[in-house]
Amino acid sequence: MWNHNYYVYITTNSNRTVLYIGVTNDIAVRVSQHHENKGTQKSFTGKYYCYHLVYYEHFTHIEHAIAREKEIKKWRREKKEALIASTNPTWTFLNDSVIN
Repeated sequence: MWNHNYYVYITTNSNRTVLYIGVTNDIAVRVSQHHENKGTQKSFTGKYYCYHLVYYEHFTHIEHAIAREKEIKKWRREKKEALIASTNPTWTFLNDSVIN
């Protein structure tokens, strides 16, 4: 059986005032893409400089990852902040830990 990797992730800007929730099958590439788009108006993450990774979850089935992304997107900001703090209490930027 194939080993599939999918990730639900949250990025933020330098001031930690904007949150973006996404899903990807390659977190290192996706975080790099967000960083490359910083300052561009063509995407939400680029427009709001939202390229600092602060949270991610791993899944082996895309359906589960998409369902989780949709669930988190519906939450109020306070609940999203609590989720981030549950594994990353200081909101350390995790980009270097996922980019090889």
